[in-house]
Amino acid sequence: MRERREAEIKGHDEAVREADRIAAEHVEILTRNPRWFLERMKNYGALFLGPETNVSYGDKVIGTNHTLPTRGAARYTGGLWVGKFMKTCTYQEITPQASVEIGEYCSRLCAIERFWGHKEQADLRLRRYGGQDVGLHRTRPDKS
Repeated sequence: MRERREAEIKGHDEAVREADRIAAEHVEILTRNPRWFLERMKNYGALFLGPETNVSYGDKVIGTNHTLPTRGAARYTGGLWVGKFMKTCTYQEITPQASVEIGEYCSRLCAIERFWGHKEQADLRLRRYGGQDVGLHRTRPDKS
């Protein structure tokens, strides 16, 4: 059974907010300037712009696929595409100075979350690159 929703909308901006909140699998834009919505909407499975296109075309002929996010999942994911099957690799690299700046935030955050091993990784770099006396290997006793 298909879900149908109706809402009284006052203006294009409100329409975009409501459409993004709903995050529908299929959205047809039937206005004079459908590209205005393309530039502003963020949460949809497939967007059909103008009266010349429609869901049937997208599902069967012109769409990238027919496996789209349902039940509001378009808020956090898109449709299935070849990229979902590709391996991705990421890397991080920072300077010693940046390691100190980031390490200070990381150390505090890890203490709040009680991730002691992660905290020590940050503290080690604060000692090594920032000359700070922190963490498990403090040379001065805690004054508290």
